[in-house]
Amino acid sequence: MIREHPAKGALILEPIPPYREVIPLVEQHHEWFNGEGYPLGLAGEAISLGARILAVADVYDALLSDRPYRPGWESHRVLAYIEERAGHQFDPAVVEAFLTICGDAVPA
Repeated sequence: MIREHPAKGALILEPIPPYREVIPLVEQHHEWFNGEGYPLGLAGEAISLGARILAVADVYDALLSDRPYRPGWESHRVLAYIEERAGHQFDPAVVEAFLTICGDAVPA
């Protein structure tokens, strides 16, 4: 069921004209740069740039935030996690840009 949420999110947005442009981002944000993601199994630049950016931001927020089942991670640990997955889960160029923007702004 969890793997269905990107497609369901896209279906929810489909009838709302102002959101049509973001449907690919919603639908593709769990695709992995190496093709191992879901729901479509897209890889590399077949994933929209916006979805590749959203994938990094989504994981950053998810790991940094407290959850009912675990406390949020420290920022340096989250950034290291994202950096380690560049080229596998995340677009390396997006990770590089994210680390340039966020890396200096987040205290270790």
